[in-house]
Amino acid sequence: MRNRIIFGLSILGILAGLVAAYIFGMQRHAQPPVFKPVSNPYVTAIYADGIVESEQQGGQNVNIYPEVAGPITRVFVREGEQISAGTPLLSIDDSVQAATTEQLRAQSEAALVLLRELKAQPRRETLAVAKAQVDQARANLKASRDQYDKRRASYDFDKRSISKDVVDTAQDAVAQATAGLEVADRQYELTRAGAWSYDVSNQQKQYEALRQAYRAAVALLQKYTLKAQADGVVLTMNGTPGSYVSSLGIYDAYTQGSDPLIVMGAPQEYLSVRCYVDEILVARLPLPAHMQAQLSVRGTDVKVPLEFVRVQPYVSPKIELSNQRQEKVDLRVLPVIFRFRTKDLPMIYPGLLVDVFIGSKK
Repeated sequence: MRNRIIFGLSILGILAGLVAAYIFGMQRHAQPPVFKPVSNPYVTAIYADGIVESEQQGGQNVNIYPEVAGPITRVFVREGEQISAGTPLLSIDDSVQAATTEQLRAQSEAALVLLRELKAQPRRETLAVAKAQVDQARANLKASRDQYDKRRASYDFDKRSISKDVVDTAQDAVAQATAGLEVADRQYELTRAGAWSYDVSNQQKQYEALRQAYRAAVALLQKYTLKAQADGVVLTMNGTPGSYVSSLGIYDAYTQGSDPLIVMGAPQEYLSVRCYVDEILVARLPLPAHMQAQLSVRGTDVKVPLEFVRVQPYVSPKIELSNQRQEKVDLRVLPVIFRFRTKDLPMIYPGLLVDVFIGSKK
């Protein structure tokens, strides 16, 4: 019985070995690649990393930062929307600035009213009061002189009829009435002359200062509504109603840094590609008239011929693609800008990293 068990196990082991040898001996054909690997399309070429951007005059996307701080109250546009210059993008809470602007408006209007009042002097009613005061002073002088003349005549006729003290008092009353008439005359002339030129000039300056302050407040109030400065397309909108923004942009909890509030690009009939050529390869760049290039979208078979635009003549540190320096040495790159038409290329967007080969025409 024992020998039969051993024999059976041996037979099973032999069969298992044969099956394993057959399975492991089968030839497995390699799977075809999902896409064709990136290759140099030219006989000789320079490789460069590139980033797709909207085609702007300066070659870069427009990063919009607010000039004021506060919570967002409304967003008027959405990502991907084509907009024209002057279109409102979003609004920031302006309640405090609106109240300040209204206060300055009222103050400037009050200063203007006072300026007009000074220029309109003398007021007819005020001049009439001054004239009446002159008439009253003249009447008082006449009454004082009559009293003095009567008492003086009585004293001259008979010194015992009236005391010398009464005559002197009447004479003093005439002098006071004369001075009163002179004061009334001068007050009338002063009233008729109107406001002093220095007072008018001072009030004019105060009004202008308040008017300028009001205009500055209005200009600042308008900055609480961000508007597009040029025609373009909204690439990213990083704020929503209730989000707090400042002149640094908006805080991103993921990156723990500040991002632009809005990123805008030009109308995307064309897109630009900014290539960063290593400084050791700059000497091998073909002349602009003989330059040709092609981009490859990573992970696809899409290859797009490029049209040379310009070279940005400034070699900068190699941190543009990552915004941080990781190399141990100071590596620098030269930006070269190309462009391509976006027709029939719906899957290429600004911000996409691409591979670029720069060759020379025959």
